[in-house]
Amino acid sequence: MGSQSRSDAARRITTTGVVAIVRMDDAGGLGHVARAIKDGGIDAIEFTMTTPGALRIIEQCAAEFGDEVLLGAGTVLDPETARAAILAGARFLVMPTLNQAVIAMAHRYDVAVLPGALTPTEMLTAWEHGADLVKLFPATAVGPQYVKDVLAPLPYLRLVPVGGVSRENAGAFIRAGAAAVAIGSNLVDRKLVKSGDWPALTARARGIIDAVREARRA
Repeated sequence: MGSQSRSDAARRITTTGVVAIVRMDDAGGLGHVARAIKDGGIDAIEFTMTTPGALRIIEQCAAEFGDEVLLGAGTVLDPETARAAILAGARFLVMPTLNQAVIAMAHRYDVAVLPGALTPTEMLTAWEHGADLVKLFPATAVGPQYVKDVLAPLPYLRLVPVGGVSRENAGAFIRAGAAAVAIGSNLVDRKLVKSGDWPALTARARGIIDAVREARRA
């Protein structure tokens, strides 16, 4: 397990402003994927539990990168999976839904947790049960204006839009008040991974980081 606390992990995610979501059909080359993403400036990387061998990949990357990369497990649906991911080296957990048992497990191990929510009621419930950040999912269904509208009455929520986020709209979500964004297929393109074009993947990561930084300066 990593040395970073729950609050350290959440702070690291919001400081960088981007989480890379790696969701693949097989685990081949995912170590190279992580290195390419990190070289582009994104040091928070989520491996989804729908990827075969995800736990092994988290464990291998934890051994290889140590605290250079903040590793997370995504699509965590139950506390048993949460515990297995934490023991493999995950320092943050991401859910597509709100599961209070997963939040409790994350707290037990001092690991950051990002439950998924869409409505203001779901977001507030997640926050009240101890979410470190709230995953707004699916963000593509609502857009940046929705983030701004929700934060008007609930300004203390720290929202991380997920789903349909890209280099082109990441800045808009940040300007609307998102604490960070998480990007999957618009960053980790399967064709790039299959061809082993790691410089192109690094360039994509750098472009997204630049978009977020520019939005924060605005």
